Amino acid sequence: MSVHANEYLRPSTMTRERRGAKPLDALTRGVIEATLARRGLSEASLIADWAAIVGDAIARYARPLELQWPPRAAKRDPAAPAAPATLVLRVDGAFALEAQHNAAVIVERVNAHLGWRCVEKVAFRQGPLPPLKEKRRAPPAPSERALAEARRAAAAIGDEALKEALTQFGARAIDRSERRPGGGVPKAKD
Repeated sequence: MSVHANEYLRPSTMTRERRGAKPLDALTRGVIEATLARRGLSEASLIADWAAIVGDAIARYARPLELQWPPRAAKRDPAAPAAPATLVLRVDGAFALEAQHNAAVIVERVNAHLGWRCVEKVAFRQGPLPPLKEKRRAPPAPSERALAEARRAAAAIGDEALKEALTQFGARAIDRSERRPGGGVPKAKD
């Protein structure tokens, strides 16, 4: 039995894995889902969108730790609805009393976010919380002098939208370079 060289040259039916950059979501999805599942948080958006769900005032002092589901009965009716869970929150000590007063609001907002009556009550665990990340401020408006200089540099561009975008970008870059020690762009040597 002889093997012909052409058989090795045929295109493979197996496909290669694509090279290059992959979305971060594709690389971390399994790790994040497994970690959240161990804590009973099957919904990653509960962690990611916590401030939007309950509001900044509550999110600053309370964060979700886990969803505790009641044990299932051995001979449970499959048609019976699942018993609601308890949402366990880490709460800053000084905010504990306020969080207890807001428990009904938290339950209502979490259930509205999830789209079903998932949470029935809230349990609190006091402890330190890392600070929330501050929202980025809008950059300051560029100075008139920098805008004029950037407009002169972008005058030859025909597309008005592109010209305006580059003018704004250039003006901010000019202002930023002048705020640095030594001020401005270094002059080219002759």
